[in-house]
Amino acid sequence: MASEEASRSPPRSRQEPGRRAPRQDKYSVLLPTYNERENLPLIVWLLVKSFSQSGIDYEIIIIDDGSPDGTRDVAEQLEKIYGSNKILLRPREKKLGLGTAYIHGLKYATGNYIIIMDADLSHHPKFIPEFIRKQKEGNFDIVSGTRYKGNGGVYGWDLKRKIIRLYRKEVLQKLIEKCVSKGYVFQMEMIIRARQLNYTIGEVPISFVDRVYGESKLGGNEIVSFLKGLLTLFATT
Repeated sequence: MASEEASRSPPRSRQEPGRRAPRQDKYSVLLPTYNERENLPLIVWLLVKSFSQSGIDYEIIIIDDGSPDGTRDVAEQLEKIYGSNKILLRPREKKLGLGTAYIHGLKYATGNYIIIMDADLSHHPKFIPEFIRKQKEGNFDIVSGTRYKGNGGVYGWDLKRKIIRLYRKEVLQKLIEKCVSKGYVFQMEMIIRARQLNYTIGEVPISFVDRVYGESKLGGNEIVSFLKGLLTLFATT
């Protein structure tokens, strides 16, 4: 009798042959550094805390451009502390520009989403879960941080500010193919190219703070190069 009941009971649901379970999203943070020995342990700790508390799969790729202050040594210690599956040090021998740092880091990224940000704590990692929520809400190709005043107005854009952004990996790869800038204008060109290609862009209001340690890495000559890059960009788009 029991055997008859067993034979009549509905079969257990099982995954159909040839069909894979949907892949869990993974987020690769590209973190270019130059003379960030003091800031790096803090930004990494905050990133790990934010991702871990939110149950988000992640990796942090540190691209150090030959920092003379020992940033690379600190990054190597962080790799040992958190594990080489979570912290990936991918250094370069010298300072080669922000745009090329992202290109270099992207080669090692295994996530299907890419987050680009600075290591100087000018934007807090606590906003990243909001970026991820925003992306999922609107199925956006890109989510960008935007500075807002308390009354809803937008702050004037600061030449020394670099914006935190989240990209679909394939979108970032396509944009990098289109971009010609290599320095700080790279991020602005990316968003202009994205609009040209009709990628969807979501925005998350975030607050900015001044550098915790050290000084801005954008000097007078780089500001001149930045402005020249902007003129070239607007002349060719």
